[in-house]
Amino acid sequence: MSDTPILYSFRRCPYAMRARMALLISETPVRLREVVLRDKPEEMIAASPKATVPVLVQDDGMVIDESLAIMHWALGRNDPHDWAANEEASHDLIAEADSDFKDNLDRYKYPTRYDDVDPIAHRSGGLEFLRTLEKHIAANGQLLGNQPCLADYAIFPFIRQFANNDRNWFDAQSLPALQKWLAEHLGSDLFTTAMTKYSRWRPGDAEPLFAA
Repeated sequence: MSDTPILYSFRRCPYAMRARMALLISETPVRLREVVLRDKPEEMIAASPKATVPVLVQDDGMVIDESLAIMHWALGRNDPHDWAANEEASHDLIAEADSDFKDNLDRYKYPTRYDDVDPIAHRSGGLEFLRTLEKHIAANGQLLGNQPCLADYAIFPFIRQFANNDRNWFDAQSLPALQKWLAEHLGSDLFTTAMTKYSRWRPGDAEPLFAA
């Protein structure tokens, strides 16, 4: 098992969620190290000084510390459900989600972390992106076709976070296709397994084998 990669993860981080789902779907086992963000292990910081999850450390010392890079790495090994289909379109949609939408999400969810922020204005900004997704899903069933692909799995953890900030408000919006899409992904076996709870890892602890 010593040649099995190590994954530093935090269960509730959307970046880590999407990496874990890609590892699961590609059947790529890793030794899971669940961390607490307010007290990150020195081993993780040594591997990736930017100290954000997820971090994948291979036995040869190669480190992948970007969630999308972990997803691509895992799918490059095995992509049984063709997540990498529509790769160029997925890249563009994910880039929009990870930039403008994520900026609005952060300022809507955590307004006290920023100066002179109106969370309702940023909620409205985020809603514009949700309306774009609504059109895609209403036309196709998923974001880029009738089967979910990389874009769906990379983006929906952040839509989950946005929705949960004020669930009553979110449920009252006229986004029927997106709301159904989100509920189906949240209720999937894949996401349920990705969200399995693990105890905090400390040096010397056993490392659960994830995605085996």
